[in-house]
Formats: sequence, C-alpha cells, structure tokens
Amino acid sequence: MNSNGRVAGKVAVVTGAAQGIGAVFAKALAHEGAKVIVADVIDTSKCVQAILDAEGEALGVQADITSNADLAALVREAEAAFGPVQILVNNASLFTRLQLKPLMQMSEEDWDRVMTVNARGTFQVCKAVVPSMLKVGGGKIINIGSGTVYYGPPGMAHYTASKGAVVALTKTLSRELGDKNIQINAINPGLTESEGMQGNSQFDPARAPTVASRAIKREMRPEDLIGTLMYLCTPDSDFVTGQCLNVDGGKINT
Repeated sequence: MNSNGRVAGKVAVVTGAAQGIGAVFAKALAHEGAKVIVADVIDTSKCVQAILDAEGEALGVQADITSNADLAALVREAEAAFGPVQILVNNASLFTRLQLKPLMQMSEEDWDRVMTVNARGTFQVCKAVVPSMLKVGGGKIINIGSGTVYYGPPGMAHYTASKGAVVALTKTLSRELGDKNIQINAINPGLTESEGMQGNSQFDPARAPTVASRAIKREMRPEDLIGTLMYLCTPDSDFVTGQCLNVDGGKINT
C-alpha cells in the first residue's frame, strides 16, 4: 500500500470495476493508497488480484446496483473490512453491450433496462453509501456521465437520456449534500477505447470522426480519466461540487 498516496487510507467503492474503465479506476485508487471495494455484478477476482499483486488493498463484492439488498450488503462488507466509505465512484452502467437502435426500433423494454441500470442504479448506490460517509463527516462521490449528453448521437436515445439523468442527479444532490461535507461531481468521458470497446464494430463509424473532432487528435484511453478522477477524490476539489468535467480531448467546449 502506498502510505504517501493522494488518497492514502481512504475507503473507496468503485462500481462496475471488474473490468474496463472501472478496473482502471480501482487500480489507480489502490495505487494511490486507497482501500478499494471492487464492486460488480460479475466476478471481480481478476481486478482484486491485480491490486493485491501490486501490494494494494482490495475487497471484491458481487453486487447488482439495482438491488437495495445487494447494496446494503456491499456497505456492510466495506465497513467490516476497512471502515466507513469515503469515496464512491459510480461507474457501473450499460454501454458497450447495447445494440444501437433508432427511435422507431427501440422498445420500451430497451429503454427501461438502460434507464434502470444507468440512472436508477446510480441513485440507489448514492442512497446506500451516503449514510456510511456521514459516519466519518463527509466524502466524495464521482458519477460517470457521458459526453453524449451534449450532442446526442443517433441510435443511443436510451443511453444518452440515462446519462443526462446522471448529470441532473449530480447537480441536485450537490445541493442536498453540500452542508454534509459531501462533494458530488461527474466526469463526462468522450468515446473511450476501453476493454469492452475492443473489437466492437458497431462503433466503427464513430471512431475516425470522433478523433477528427477533438483538439487532441488521438483515441481516448481509460487512463486519460485518472487525473480528473484523482482531483475529484482529493482535498484539491473540496470547494468543487455539482460540476460535470468533460474529458474528451477537446471535442466538446462548454
């Protein structure tokens, strides 16, 4: 464990952390000294073992973010192993496995599934973890939104709307939690070549135009998000809340 890291000794929960961007977040937090709960609906052992092999501290918890029972168990396990949660990264969502569909081909079931996981799930995790943060006088919540909310790509109405809800939730909860010393912000990533994107041909038409639209003209990697994540997890951002930070190589200028 890095006792001199930027989040040394902090207890951090990362959802959707078994693989992809979530795993990158979990490993980065552990590298900076956090005790990390690697949460996912699938097996978390690979990510947990990678952290342990690097002499970090981690605990894997299998949890569905739409299940209040699972979330209550997650918080209990986190507190029993490491203590109250001080950092929450709401990363879990449906994206790379979605089938892109135009409006008239999208069913209500398609819509409800994405909204339930991406929007309601983020709400439920916040609701489950905030009481734990209050035990230690506050904390940091980082929600993962999406740059799609600014330009609305075709075929992704369900995903874009769900991430718009995450952005709105972030702003509302910043008002509710500000006097409790809980800062809540969102990161809106651009199209990121994560583990789940590898070999995903349905996004091929967007890849070259996305790079061309950026001020920094290259593909985005999960590691490009780490600096912003760390800023939002540390005292450097203690007077920052309710904000949505775009990390997209300059595609969107707001």
